[in-house]
Amino acid sequence: MRAWLETYHRQGYLAEFLAAWTLRLKGYRILKYRYKTAVGEIDLIASRGSTLVAVEVKYRLNLQQALEAISFRQQKRIEMALSLYLRHLPWTPENIRFDPVLLIPYKWPKHIMNAWFTGD
Repeated sequence: MRAWLETYHRQGYLAEFLAAWTLRLKGYRILKYRYKTAVGEIDLIASRGSTLVAVEVKYRLNLQQALEAISFRQQKRIEMALSLYLRHLPWTPENIRFDPVLLIPYKWPKHIMNAWFTGD
């Protein structure tokens, strides 16, 4: 693997690790890491109580860049991947949310609850 690609790969794992610990400290249980389907990938799937959360993790130089990096197309892919995950879930969540966790250098991770809604 090329050196720059390996750096981004490691950075992605570190960002997801920090995001997962941020959520754990807030009382979430991490159900899946990097859930992959044919239609898309979800960085983290977490739950707290009867709420299921699909988490997109973004690491950028500032919060605005991190938030803008989650495109509408990517949101739809995450929604489709989550619908596939829900088919195999042994319980029915009362609430489903899509939360980004944004990471920037030298700052605490920023967890934004319910950042976007599905078209349903």
